[in-house]
Amino acid sequence: MLNTVHYDGPTAVPLLIAHGLFGSARNWGVIAKRLSATRPVIAVDMRNHGSSPWHDSQSYEDMAADLAEVIDRPSDVLGHSMGGKAAMVLALQAPEKVSRLIVADIAPVTYAHTQLGPIEAMRRVDLSRIENRAEAKAQLGDLEPGVPDFLLQSLDMKERRWRLNLDVLAAEMDKIIGFPDVSGRFEGPTLFLSGAASDYVQSEARPAIKDLFPKAKFAKIPGAGHWLHAQKPREFEAAVAAFFAQT
Repeated sequence: MLNTVHYDGPTAVPLLIAHGLFGSARNWGVIAKRLSATRPVIAVDMRNHGSSPWHDSQSYEDMAADLAEVIDRPSDVLGHSMGGKAAMVLALQAPEKVSRLIVADIAPVTYAHTQLGPIEAMRRVDLSRIENRAEAKAQLGDLEPGVPDFLLQSLDMKERRWRLNLDVLAAEMDKIIGFPDVSGRFEGPTLFLSGAASDYVQSEARPAIKDLFPKAKFAKIPGAGHWLHAQKPREFEAAVAAFFAQT
C-alpha cells in the first residue's frame, strides 16, 4: 500500500493527488491543504518514491493499480507528469473509481527526452561525506534551475540516503517516458491543465487525448512551465477549483 498523507475537509467527493517523477506527497502539502477547504484530500507517495514501498517495476499499469488500492470510494484524481500518466491509466482501467480527472502538464504519448541526468547527479553525491544539504547540492553539479532544490527534498540527511529507488527508476525510464497501449475510454469530465511555457502537451496530441478522454477540456496557465503547480500555485489552485465548480 502506498504511503498517504490525509488532509481532512468537508464531506464531499475526495481528491487524490499523484505527484511526478522524483517527487513526493510532501511537495503538494500547501496546495493539498488549501484544496481541503472544500473536500478531503489524499496525497500519495508513488512506488519507489518517498515513504512508499520499493518494487522492481515502475510501469503505469502497476502505478495505476497502486492508486486504485488507495481509493475506497469514487474520487476526483489529480496527477502531475508521471503521476498524470498513472492517473490516466487508472481512469481507463478502473473508471468506476474516478469521478473527475485533472492531468497536469502531460499527455498520453511517448516522449523523446529522458530523466537519467538527475539520477546520475544524485548517484554522484557522496552521501558518506556530506554534512548538510548545501554540500549535497554542490555535488549535484550543473542541473536546470530549481532542479537541485527539488531533488534535495528527497534526501534523508539523518539516514544519508535518497528516498528514491534510483536503480529501478533508471532501469524503467523507457516505461516512465512512454505510455502503455491501454484500451478503454474514460467518459468522465477531464481537464488537461498545462503551463503555457511548457511543451509537454502539444496540439498534435489532442486527437489521441480526445480518443481516450472524449470529454477532455484544455487550459493553460500563463507564465508557467512544466512545474506549473510550484511556479504558479495560486493560479493552479484557481484553475482546479474552477473545473470542479463547472463540472
